Amino acid sequence: MDIPEAEVDVTVALVRSLLADQHPDLADPPLSLVAHGWDNVILRLGDALAVRMPRRERAAGLARNEQRRLGEIAARLDTPVPTPVRVGGPSRGYPWHWSVVPWFEGRPAATVPVADRGGLVAPLADFVVRLHVPAPADAPVNPFRGVPLADRDAGLRRRLADGPPHRRARLTALWDGLSTAPVWPGPPLWLHGDLHPANVLVTDDGRDLAAVIDFGDLTSGDPASDLAVAWLLFGPADRSAFRTRVDAAGVVDPHVWSRARAWALLLGVLLADCSDDAPLLAAIGAHTLEQVGLDPNPAEIDRD
Repeated sequence: MDIPEAEVDVTVALVRSLLADQHPDLADPPLSLVAHGWDNVILRLGDALAVRMPRRERAAGLARNEQRRLGEIAARLDTPVPTPVRVGGPSRGYPWHWSVVPWFEGRPAATVPVADRGGLVAPLADFVVRLHVPAPADAPVNPFRGVPLADRDAGLRRRLADGPPHRRARLTALWDGLSTAPVWPGPPLWLHGDLHPANVLVTDDGRDLAAVIDFGDLTSGDPASDLAVAWLLFGPADRSAFRTRVDAAGVVDPHVWSRARAWALLLGVLLADCSDDAPLLAAIGAHTLEQVGLDPNPAEIDRD
């Protein structure tokens, strides 16, 4: 699975021109490309800012969701998030809205050895608890996150059938057990939508949470899809501690961890199938599938 081709060539010269036209006070600081993701190109602007430019049409709507919603969500979070500080619009042949956001020092949690991620347990658990509150009826719709597991069943089975034979039977059997968990009984909650270790930034020493980034998949629904991060990020002991801290807040149902483990299996398969153009994501996927297989069988995973 390759990173999708860009539909627009985002260059330093183009972004510099857009800034000069729409935010001339930001046109002079140094500007450099730092990342080409699935949906966005990120450029660093001076020391304190970044420019987030959609690179394909699908991402354009996601950028607008961040611009419209992230400010109200950030107000109740203790964790730094990239709330847009300026917004740009189509111009000079560039067809979509774009954002200027804070630049956060740090590195992805995925670059920290798994055994050294324990310092993230408490702040990340507190982040999801603060984020997961009832969302309004007009929250962004995302058909791939926060939905009932049944909505993802056919797609996962096709991917497993086409994937490596050595994992097909094992993961299919595990999915069969986990995906029968009762659906989320509560109201739709605000969700990050893409909470994996490349979107969790840690301090340079790897010990503390620095920020949570990339809210492009922001949506509402079942919190289990975000809580899959327990398998994507942690080993068994830290995962247990993360679960205990989330459970203590009392905002999840008794079956949320079975659904979260199923989401981890699904996301692990998707990430593990990333090709060599995204080795960090592929490594996250491999770790996730290993962790999903370490836990008790589905009948034992839920506890009172």
